[in-house]
Amino acid sequence: MTAQPQHLTASPRTGGAVSLSSARLAYGERVLWDGLDLDIAPGEFVAVLGPNGSGKTSLLRVLLGLQRLTSGTVRVAGAAPGRGNRGVGYIPQQRALDPSLAIRGRDLVGLGLDGHRWGLGLTGRRDRAARVAAAIESVDAAAFADRPVGLLSGGEQQRLRVAQALVGDPSVLLCDEPLLSLDLANQRAVSTLIDARRREAGTAVLFVTHEINPVLPLVDRVLYLVDGRFRVGRPDEVMTSETLSQLYRTEIEVIRVRGQIHVVGAHSDLCEDNPHHDHEVG
Repeated sequence: MTAQPQHLTASPRTGGAVSLSSARLAYGERVLWDGLDLDIAPGEFVAVLGPNGSGKTSLLRVLLGLQRLTSGTVRVAGAAPGRGNRGVGYIPQQRALDPSLAIRGRDLVGLGLDGHRWGLGLTGRRDRAARVAAAIESVDAAAFADRPVGLLSGGEQQRLRVAQALVGDPSVLLCDEPLLSLDLANQRAVSTLIDARRREAGTAVLFVTHEINPVLPLVDRVLYLVDGRFRVGRPDEVMTSETLSQLYRTEIEVIRVRGQIHVVGAHSDLCEDNPHHDHEVG
């Protein structure tokens, strides 16, 4: 039987851009999380951490309307999750696109307006072009926006994915490991773009990652998921030896070095990227 989750802190603000109440997600006997109450305020940056299989991406699927809760309620951008909710932007994991893909960068960005709503034509042609151009400019991608996306670098492709997520002017931005496979410079660039958006437009950010250090200075709160248990709170509340030891039910040591967080675990299942070694948590 899965232990009841315990909350470290209550949400510091109300009127959330994202709201989950008594949320439970289970696949048969396997409970990913239960009793999850989470309110994310406009402009708040929340990082979602935890080992593989803990339900991080499943949480995004719930918020995108691709997965139903087992029980509880969820609201996103003031409405039920689903494709009809225009207040949600989504940045997927960074994966290299096929080099033979000939679609231009600006066309990829335009799919964020109407690519999944066949024939509706959300905007007139001029307005659409202006919105696409503005989104491209906002991520500093004008120099390569007319090149085939398959020929662009991983960092350039991810900038365009950010623009695609922002072109519809979302009030909630869902990010599924958007820094994966990027070098440090591009991790910083993409993180800065996302942070600039939430500060300028008050967009709430839910950021799933295995690696908190690139975004640690930007994060307001952390949701940490482990084997049906979770904690919610500020990074200095959640990312501690005591809290992570309780979550993992084994001794964990959290070390802070030059503004970065490192986690040392006694068992290989804690370090999914580098078993038996220290690693930067995520």
